[in-house]
Amino acid sequence: MANPPTLILVPGAWHKPACYDQIIHILQGTYKLKCVAVTLPSASNNPNGTLKNDIDVVREAMTKEFRKGRDVVLVAHSYGGMVANSAIKGLAKPRGGGQQPATQSTSLLSAKIKAQTTGQVVGLILIASGFTLTGLAFMDLFRGHPPPFWRINEDTGYAELTADTHQLFYHDVPAEEAEYWVSQLTSQSLKSLFEGGEHAYAGWRDVPVWYLGTSEDQGNPVVAQRMQIGMAREMGADVQHRELPTSHSPFLSQPQETAQIVLDAVEAFTGQPVVAAKSSSSNSKRTRQDDALLPVPRLWQPATWFRFGLPILFGHMFGRGILIFGWFRQTLWRSR
Repeated sequence: MANPPTLILVPGAWHKPACYDQIIHILQGTYKLKCVAVTLPSASNNPNGTLKNDIDVVREAMTKEFRKGRDVVLVAHSYGGMVANSAIKGLAKPRGGGQQPATQSTSLLSAKIKAQTTGQVVGLILIASGFTLTGLAFMDLFRGHPPPFWRINEDTGYAELTADTHQLFYHDVPAEEAEYWVSQLTSQSLKSLFEGGEHAYAGWRDVPVWYLGTSEDQGNPVVAQRMQIGMAREMGADVQHRELPTSHSPFLSQPQETAQIVLDAVEAFTGQPVVAAKSSSSNSKRTRQDDALLPVPRLWQPATWFRFGLPILFGHMFGRGILIFGWFRQTLWRSR
């Protein structure tokens, strides 16, 4: 691939960038795609780490690649999806080759970065994550109530995990390896989850998206993932959807399969094939993911109507509701 994009990998809450090491070994070692895994301040045992801090770290990593004339593909897991989405603001390649709509305003900082660099964001890969809504903090959609696997600790300023983290994040990872990753979990600041809505941005509306769902996920139920995909599509997103039968951490339990989907996404974003380096012992021809990974309803398989069709349909209805609410809100605001 001529001048391939850099992959910037954003970990989820409580996770260090090392969680991506196995797929980086494949993507960078075998296919020579440059990978940069960032450390989020909010997951660095710092109760004062904010969403804005996290966004700034990702934008700094992107800017370094832009200055080298390299485009960027963002790969984000779980909470990291909110960070990656928001970091895209003003730095994306316009979809369809035209100018971005006026509603997707570019901040002064974004304009300065684009004036000094030649690269841009060409795609977003979300892993067991969500589709950020502009202006809403992470916990706003939960009305401030934490899910059952963590609680608010106001004394420490952290979101405190209460569930069996082995089962929650890594139930399909070999036991000894899973225990290692449990030991690597960090503290996640409450500020990053409850504050910073003014910095949140729906970057998925600016770039093509590939979504890797996790059908055995015990942290982010797959039904919720499918509903969000329907919502995003209804709101104008270009989303390709794949799934793996894994826990919340497919890059640990099925790294080869996860890497292959990332490679497929990069090919789709760039329109260029990605092949293994000649020096690699791997076969230069990649094994494509089979149709079983395409979570779409099939007329001759009624069970798929319920597994995939209904959640995505409900997501479309939710997305339509958001669009209607937004239209009324704008109309009423203009009438004042």
